[in-house]
Amino acid sequence: MNPVVYVLLLVVSQTSFVQDLRPFGAPASVFADTNAASTEGKSANAETRQLNVGELRKLPNKAFAPGEYLKFDIIYGFVTAAEAVMKVSDTVMYGRKCLRVDFRLNSKPFFNVFYKVEDRYHTVIDSEGLFPWHFEQHIREGGFQRDFVANFDQLKHVAQTTEGKYTIPPYVQDMMSAFYFARTIDYSNFKPGQKIHLQNFYKDSTYELDVKFRGRQTIEVEAGTFNCVVIEPLAKEGGLFKSEGKVFVWITDDDRKIPIRVSSKIPIGSIDSELTEYHGINGPVDAKVNNQ
Repeated sequence: MNPVVYVLLLVVSQTSFVQDLRPFGAPASVFADTNAASTEGKSANAETRQLNVGELRKLPNKAFAPGEYLKFDIIYGFVTAAEAVMKVSDTVMYGRKCLRVDFRLNSKPFFNVFYKVEDRYHTVIDSEGLFPWHFEQHIREGGFQRDFVANFDQLKHVAQTTEGKYTIPPYVQDMMSAFYFARTIDYSNFKPGQKIHLQNFYKDSTYELDVKFRGRQTIEVEAGTFNCVVIEPLAKEGGLFKSEGKVFVWITDDDRKIPIRVSSKIPIGSIDSELTEYHGINGPVDAKVNNQ
């Protein structure tokens, strides 16, 4: 895998949490069929259809809302090799109020000479249930291209994708929606070593990972100084990503759970992702240290 994108993908995959929600039953579905081979510009038709969703779950979310903008530098060794942006906006899908999350990753102009990266991801998350209805991945890395689309029937528990049709667990996440779901978890009573079980679906399988709560730390990045919760994704054999070294993620120790830094050691060096800019946050960032 291209090292420039490795850490940001760790953010949106290895830190994808999902609680064990098997007690939540799913009612009968009249989920509308969608074209699994659709691409980013072809999903609008599905968004206008409606579902008889019955009693889907409702979960609280104080962390993020439409208008949120997060910008990161991707640092490979001592070089800032790429820039990433994550944005949240309003949308409607199947007649339900949703949040669309867009993730864009671009290599820096000087780095394009070695390896040009222009990756795009987006997910459509149900505003009330915090589960995805739709996911797209459009990779452009050097001469490699990949387009992947998944529509999630969260009532019949089926994912219809460009790879085929697959059974999924109740309220399964994709790699993007799962990361945002993780931000709604309350870590205030967690003890070091405590783990969370998680799941996310990609390509043709559902992957299970654990994330360990490591403690708390205050760190400084370009965007400021923040009191953070530190977590460690623990990749298992056969998972989507498996790091040869440890991966640590810092998120703000408040209701917003903003990702501040990701650090990883890989066989070819070290990669860090650091927050450089943010706005449109869903309330005060109490974890920011006002030391200026």
